[in-house]
Amino acid sequence: MLATPEKLRFAAPGGFNDSPTFRNTVSFDQFIEWLPEASEQRYELHRGVIIEMPKPRGKHSQVAGYTALKVGIEIERLTLPYFIPKECIVRSLDKESGYELDVIVLDAPALMDEPQWESGSILTLGKSIKVIVEVISTNWRDDYFTKLGEYEALEIPELWLVDYAAFGGRRYIGSPKQPTFTVGCLVDGEYELQQFRSGDSLSETLRERILSPTFPELNLTVDQVFAAGS
Repeated sequence: MLATPEKLRFAAPGGFNDSPTFRNTVSFDQFIEWLPEASEQRYELHRGVIIEMPKPRGKHSQVAGYTALKVGIEIERLTLPYFIPKECIVRSLDKESGYELDVIVLDAPALMDEPQWESGSILTLGKSIKVIVEVISTNWRDDYFTKLGEYEALEIPELWLVDYAAFGGRRYIGSPKQPTFTVGCLVDGEYELQQFRSGDSLSETLRERILSPTFPELNLTVDQVFAAGS
């Protein structure tokens, strides 16, 4: 039986994540059973370890909210069978991790095959997910390295990494570092990455419109997304 939150003590931060971690190693089902329904923090499970993740605030929240708004408008415009849930958890293929997303686009009909959707808003099948959006923060290594690999394993077709403040390492966003919007498209089990940057337009009219396989007509530029966090 997993201890209550009050009895768990924080371990020193380490590894790839700067967020506090709990000492206990738990299963995914134990994590879901323990997960507080109302909390000022949000929590993820990383390889059996509970990680405390601050809820998105300030610019992070603005960027995530604006991105969700624009995608939601496109879904409604095209009357697609997709929606953006308020919250959910994506379980990794090895069942050792569980992630909350900044924005996630789901295929409503596909949820019929999700065994834990109705009971816990838990996603276990990549086919249920159309697009995952991660707004990058100080724990950028998780987003660019760990989570990208997990989403590939689940065969989630499209991933957006929104690095509005250039948190990511130079090997991921280039040098000199600048705000970067990365779109990953799953091809033969791996993400092919295309990056978009503010002010690096291909033409005066394009202004680096984000090219999304799921939403090919989406009229959204990196300038608009990054401006939401300014």
